[in-house]
Amino acid sequence: MRTWLLPLCLLAATGCGRGDSNSRALIQNKGSDTLVNVAQAWAEAYKTVDPKVAVAVTGGGSGTGLSALINGTVDIANASRKMKDSEIEQARANGIEPVEFIVGYDALAVYVHKDNPVVGFTLAQLAGIYGENGKTENWSQLGITVPGAKDGHIVRVSRQNNSGTYVYFKEAVLGPGHEYKLGSLDMHGSKDVVDLVAKTPGAIGYSGLAYATDTVKKVPVARAEGDPFVEPTEASAQDKSYPIARPLFMYTAGQPTGAVRAYMDWILSDAGQRIIRDKGYAPVRTLD
Repeated sequence: MRTWLLPLCLLAATGCGRGDSNSRALIQNKGSDTLVNVAQAWAEAYKTVDPKVAVAVTGGGSGTGLSALINGTVDIANASRKMKDSEIEQARANGIEPVEFIVGYDALAVYVHKDNPVVGFTLAQLAGIYGENGKTENWSQLGITVPGAKDGHIVRVSRQNNSGTYVYFKEAVLGPGHEYKLGSLDMHGSKDVVDLVAKTPGAIGYSGLAYATDTVKKVPVARAEGDPFVEPTEASAQDKSYPIARPLFMYTAGQPTGAVRAYMDWILSDAGQRIIRDKGYAPVRTLD
């Protein structure tokens, strides 16, 4: 038995951000679909920073990444929402103290078909479309005629409930204690939302700013009736003038050390922050 346990032990030593001078450290990074593209870009770029470190990135949603952190199977969990108190308690019960890092900011954009003439939404109008007590089911209720939309029906595109984007939109737009109404088309990924909206004239969806394409229209949002409509941009995410701006997080299991500490420091450096800016998100500070 000892003869086959030894190779397994050696293999384990190369994971979880650990390794000796003769091994390659492996950092496991999992979570938010909003962050997965920039996380992959960070991992790819880091190969030139420290060739002895490999970063394995997978998506699956914020809830998936945080569950993996709680269970001790990843070094870093990506999340587009804050960790819940209940999740922190679960982690502590497993002997893990989560440490939070804000790695950027996102303007959570509201997307419609490119032919939709809408000029802006208030948060109340969005709650009327998405909220469980919302009465808005047809574009005509907003005084809008959408070319190609069957009977003017609003097709609500949302995310699955393990998504941090789903949770954040619910909190920021619907309000505490409120739920989504039934009947939305719930997509697995951020890109899937935009792709469906692009193909569906009557659709509305929400997704990260970095997933914008010229096949959809980003709609400005106002906090209340009479307030100015604010475009979702890098600048409006960073200064929080956009009503659905949010921080983007990475969580580690305790204060990171070794390869994980070096990797997090690099992500928050100017080099790492230029990458998140290039991917369409706002960095944590103004860069040259």
